[in-house]
Amino acid sequence: MDNVLIKLYKKPKLKNPILIEGLPGVGNVGKVAAEYLLSKLKAMKLADIYSKYFPPQVLINDDGTLYLVKNELYYVKTKGQNDLIFLVGDYQGMSNEGQFELSYTVLEIAKMFNVKLIYTLGGFGTGQLSDKPRVFGAATNSKIVDDLKKFDVIFSAGEPSNGIVGAAGLLLGIGMNFFNMEGACLMGETSGYFTDPKGAMAVLKVLVSILKLDIDFSELESKIQALNELTQKMQEQVEQKIKKDDLGYIG
Repeated sequence: MDNVLIKLYKKPKLKNPILIEGLPGVGNVGKVAAEYLLSKLKAMKLADIYSKYFPPQVLINDDGTLYLVKNELYYVKTKGQNDLIFLVGDYQGMSNEGQFELSYTVLEIAKMFNVKLIYTLGGFGTGQLSDKPRVFGAATNSKIVDDLKKFDVIFSAGEPSNGIVGAAGLLLGIGMNFFNMEGACLMGETSGYFTDPKGAMAVLKVLVSILKLDIDFSELESKIQALNELTQKMQEQVEQKIKKDDLGYIG
C-alpha cells in the first residue's frame, strides 16, 4: 500500500480557486468553521484522501454503516472572482512524516487546479473561556498581513509561541517554498478544552468578509447558545460545590 491514496472523483474547471483548510485541531475551530461553510455553500465532493498515517480504524455513520477514516476535498463554484476548494477530514497525520507527506499531496492536487492562495483555519488556545473570541493571524508575506489587519485580525510577535503545528502551518510553509502559493492562517481564540463553535464563528466572520460571501449563521448561533447554557450550568454547579465545601468547615 502506498503511504497516501487519492480517489479523485472530478476534475472541474475552477476559476482562480482558493484552498481553505479546516482539519481537526485546537478546539476543532478550523474543522467546525470549514465544514459549516462548505455545507452552507453546498460544496461538491472533489476527492477522498486515505493514508496509513491516519489511525488504523473505521468510523460508524448514524445509519450503522462504516467508512475508512479519511480527509476530503470539496469544491464550490462561486459568483465572485474565486472558486473555492475545501480540505476537511476525520484526522490529521499521526506522525511528523505523515504530516509532511499529506500536506505535500494536498498541495500537489491544489496545483492541478492552479491554486495560488491558501487560507488555513485553526484555534488559538488560551486555556480560558472568552465571550468575544479574537482572531489571530500569520501570513506568508507582509501585504497579506496588512490586508488582514483591515478585518481586525491580530498579528502579535511570537504568537502563537510554539508556532503553528500541523496542516494549518505546513500547507502554508510548503506551499510558499515549493509551490509558489501564498496565504494565511486564521486562528480563533478558544479555551481548547472542547469543540468550540464560538471560536469557529469568529474565524468564519473574518473569512466570509474576506471572500465576500453571504452566509446564514443561524445554525451555528444555536450551537453557541447551547454551549453557553451548558457552561453556565457547569459554573453554577461548581459554585454550589464550593459553597457547600465552605459550609463544611463551619463549627
